[in-house]
Amino acid sequence: MAAGTESIVKYGIIGVGMMGREHLVNLYHLRSQGVAVVCIADPHVPSQQLALSVAESFNWPLQVFSGHKQILDSGLCDVVVVSTPNMTHFEILMDILNYPKPHHVLVEKPLCTTVADCRRVVEAAKRRPDMLVQVGLEYRYMAPVAKLIDIVKCGTLGQVKMVAIREHRFPFLVKVNNWNRFNCNSGGTLVEKCCHFFDLMRLFAGANPVRVMASGAIDVNHKDEIYDGKVPDIIDNAYVIVEFDNGSRGMLDLCMFAEGSKNEQEISVVGDGGKGEAFVPESIVRWGTRVGGREGVQTLQASDDRIQYDGLHHGSSYLEHLNFLSAVRAKGAQAPAVNLHDGLISVAIGVAGQLSIEKGRFATIEEVINE
Repeated sequence: MAAGTESIVKYGIIGVGMMGREHLVNLYHLRSQGVAVVCIADPHVPSQQLALSVAESFNWPLQVFSGHKQILDSGLCDVVVVSTPNMTHFEILMDILNYPKPHHVLVEKPLCTTVADCRRVVEAAKRRPDMLVQVGLEYRYMAPVAKLIDIVKCGTLGQVKMVAIREHRFPFLVKVNNWNRFNCNSGGTLVEKCCHFFDLMRLFAGANPVRVMASGAIDVNHKDEIYDGKVPDIIDNAYVIVEFDNGSRGMLDLCMFAEGSKNEQEISVVGDGGKGEAFVPESIVRWGTRVGGREGVQTLQASDDRIQYDGLHHGSSYLEHLNFLSAVRAKGAQAPAVNLHDGLISVAIGVAGQLSIEKGRFATIEEVINE
């Protein structure tokens, strides 16, 4: 759509740290679709200044506020992006959902840091049919992952039985006031980082999780860091097994001191008829059938011509915004691609994993949902 054929959709960004600025740049690359960021809110002045510098380079004038309530009261925007620290999501979302004027919302993952708070947000959203809320589980949109999802959906692999996801990467980045160093702020590594992968497992399995078994520890990272007299308590590696209600299983292999990896994510999906794999950032997809064997394996370099900006997540944030904009413009005729229930379940699996590590036993999804 060329700008001007429809009214401009005006965005406000709540939280303009690293991810908030990433959203700002992605939305700038959607300007031809009739998008403008008109305001930002953040209590951290250096973050405000960095966002203003980015916006000035785009010739986008921004109104700046120190808090999210000021954005709501301003009446300036139609859509808000919530990209604040995890522990603030619940309060901000409840204020948006309870505000008289509707604002559509794209909230960064995780939806909230606890299952109980996720459930409260879900219930509050039911009372606002005039608002769309999408959760930022954008790994679904990475080109090789999206291609593998398509392969699974078309039945090429048969009934999915096993999903294995390996993320071997660098440690958590430094965030404002080091909020991401502590479980009480982030929800724990399996919530903060791994909700992406639990969401993908559920998509590939086509089923709902039943119970989780995990083993993890703090073995390398952040052990020599101290903040206000406290040492970080976030795990830096784990194995997580998720059992689904259709009998399929998922496994996560997480290591956050593996900078020497060619690929950050490696995904394997095995059905009773074949196997598919996706590699990020190589953007390679391979798949084959049991009948075809090794010689029949196909290889594809995955890409998506719609992507105008790769950014920090290989174009997935751009496609996430493109999809959400489509839902906003559909005015109720199109549901968000990643809904609040998806966000809740991805958090629940992570919480169950954290509980399993703490207790040294299986944790059921039922027990964490009913916490």
